[in-house]
Amino acid sequence: MKKGFDGARDRHGDLLPELSASASKMKYEKLVNAPLPTFDKDYPGSPFFMELGYFMLRRTIYSQFRTFEVTGTEKIPTDRGSMCSAWHTNGLVDPVTIFLSHPKKFVVGGRHDLVTRPILGFWARKFAVQPVVRMAELLRGGCSEEEANYLNGRSLLNLATGISHGFGCALFPEGTSHSESHLIRLKTGPFRTVLAAAAHAKANGRTAPVLIPIGLHFRTRHLFRTDAWIEYGEPIELPHDELPQELIDKVGSGDWMEPPADLVTGLRDQLQEKLAPMTPNRDTFSEVHRDGVIAHMKRKMQNKPELTWREEVLEVRRMKSQPESQEIQNIATRVGDKLDEAGLDGRDINSSCDGLKGVSVPGTTVNLLKLIPFLALLPILVLSMGWQIALGRILGDKTDEGLDARTSYHMLFGMFGSMLWWPILATILTIITAVFNSDIDAELGIDLMAMFGGEIWQQSISFVAVWCIMIFSFWLSATCFASGWDAVADFKRWRSRSKTNPLVREDIVKLRDLLN
Repeated sequence: MKKGFDGARDRHGDLLPELSASASKMKYEKLVNAPLPTFDKDYPGSPFFMELGYFMLRRTIYSQFRTFEVTGTEKIPTDRGSMCSAWHTNGLVDPVTIFLSHPKKFVVGGRHDLVTRPILGFWARKFAVQPVVRMAELLRGGCSEEEANYLNGRSLLNLATGISHGFGCALFPEGTSHSESHLIRLKTGPFRTVLAAAAHAKANGRTAPVLIPIGLHFRTRHLFRTDAWIEYGEPIELPHDELPQELIDKVGSGDWMEPPADLVTGLRDQLQEKLAPMTPNRDTFSEVHRDGVIAHMKRKMQNKPELTWREEVLEVRRMKSQPESQEIQNIATRVGDKLDEAGLDGRDINSSCDGLKGVSVPGTTVNLLKLIPFLALLPILVLSMGWQIALGRILGDKTDEGLDARTSYHMLFGMFGSMLWWPILATILTIITAVFNSDIDAELGIDLMAMFGGEIWQQSISFVAVWCIMIFSFWLSATCFASGWDAVADFKRWRSRSKTNPLVREDIVKLRDLLN
């Protein structure tokens, strides 16, 4: 039996999530002593480390995706706090994409081991992350029910207070990251928290927060340089007039109290109704691939530009309520499954819809141009990013947390590895440059340590300038690696199309004729 999986079920009879090695290690004392957020500043945690963290997350997450589109942010009210809720299929990448696309800073809650892990725990504490003990840990004896209730009550109260003060917050009502093609059963944590936030706001004369459903759409979530669309839905107003006075008084005075169960379940059902269509909302991903093939073929047959990722998601969503005939669905399913097995999708069907795409001269030219800086800077990339890329890939593939955690490792090693290693490497290389400066000058005719003059203070400035150039070259090599990887991925897709074309060509022609 897989480690961390014991067949345990919750009171609803649903299987509890498998516990990773990290999640199974409950360090209760450290959790109780985790820093609490502050609400009288613009940042609930450390201003310096939060700004630094946001900066590094932006650089990392945007490199991770080939296209990254955000819509609906104009719907977010800026005069109050907001609770963001989405389905959860991509580990730490899910909350990070929300943090970076939302206009406000966040009070953060998360699985307990985020606070106690090495390196990541340091940053979690600087962000004042509030740890939450899930039922999966509680029922497996990670701590007593009394300890879990105390810790969760304190965490939810802090999150509610932060939301009441106007911060954002993101909690995932499914309670765990998963690999399904639809929502799984929603837990009540986010709804209890945001109702408590509404009570706190009402007690202190503030505007009640809102609950925002968010669609997180990743073309292939676990692949580097996939496509992403972050979709903010219409905010849900809270039933603040129905909040009991006892809840308002209790939470307003700084004590946790559970909101009425009927309000919690009513809000949960309201979110589920809005959030379900913002997921693939299919029984299997095979159905998603099927409808993606149909959507792309229809677009090609109309001689229109290729669907963007957002447009494809919307077309597949529309086809849920307007399905094609069973014969069309059967053939499209065969095509979609074979394409998916080969790492392809509906985009790979050619414009005449009689097979898969061949070589594109313009596309090949663009990819060759991408490869030139990538190859030119490859030695710098290996030096500055080699071990981060290797470890992120190895540990991401071996993680016991499932395929949905793979990109979390890619992101964390890319970000923390660069932050820790680049300054050290730049310092070492700059010292070597200073030591061998005379040899470099004799060989190349460039006195790097005297760029700004021969005085000591001028040489010091030169030293700092060389150090900054080193950091810039590391960043440039990483950026060129991302675009160069697109060229490599496109070449792999072409090879895969060549092998797969004989397997799907006949069905594609049949599908085209039926759609006509």
